[in-house]
Amino acid sequence: MDTSQNPTLDGPQDHHPHCFHQNVIVMRHGDRIDHLDPTWVSKALRPWDPHLIDAGKVRAFSTGRRLRTQLGFPIHRVFVSPFFRCIQTASQVIAALCAVDDDPANTTADGVSIDPSKLKVSIELGLCEILNRENVKLELDPKFENWGFNISELEAMLPAGAVDHTVEPLYKELPQWEETTIGAKARYAEVFQALADKYPLENLLLVTHGAGVGVAFSAYLKDITVHEIDYCAYTHSSRSIILGEDQSFTAGNFEHQGQASINYST
Repeated sequence: MDTSQNPTLDGPQDHHPHCFHQNVIVMRHGDRIDHLDPTWVSKALRPWDPHLIDAGKVRAFSTGRRLRTQLGFPIHRVFVSPFFRCIQTASQVIAALCAVDDDPANTTADGVSIDPSKLKVSIELGLCEILNRENVKLELDPKFENWGFNISELEAMLPAGAVDHTVEPLYKELPQWEETTIGAKARYAEVFQALADKYPLENLLLVTHGAGVGVAFSAYLKDITVHEIDYCAYTHSSRSIILGEDQSFTAGNFEHQGQASINYST
């Protein structure tokens, strides 16, 4: 990667000309319709894939605005779960991150002018919901496989010009139905690390599900109990990156830097 063409993460660190800090934000999606209206499931064509309610869009947009104004560093790349609620959340957050002359009166992405060159976004199947009955609370056939995710259609729902079609996803297909919760949490940890290693000179935003945020939050904090992860809650971690002359890199360990809307105890 030509670092002269890419904004530095936090700028050179520790007086080393090739040392940077990589930041990773892991965020939950916004407010979903089936939690507001439990009867929605019985009427929906895709009951496993609820959309955001209006309040969820507002929350996602405001969270994106807060990230843009308070983080102190840019987001270069976004990865998002294929579930509709995550796609909608990512769309709102990206609009807030890329807003041009953002009007404080804006509460959602509707009518907001954006500069899509500020970041790139891709769908990553490895960030999907835990695919078992405990988390997808529906009576599905044990051999259920037809989730019906059309990647091209989902990409079209993201801000125009921001989608990076050149990215090779880590997961070429969804995990098998009835994966274990322990196995899924290991999947989240694996995907988080792999994406960070794949783009070591970029700050990442990963839009996923509550369990994924819990994995990212508890990974670097010992002896904590997570009680609740609110909609659009997120956790922030960072690590040092030393870039070699041959474009190889040496990475430090990720360290927890902060969180928002996560209720926990020690």
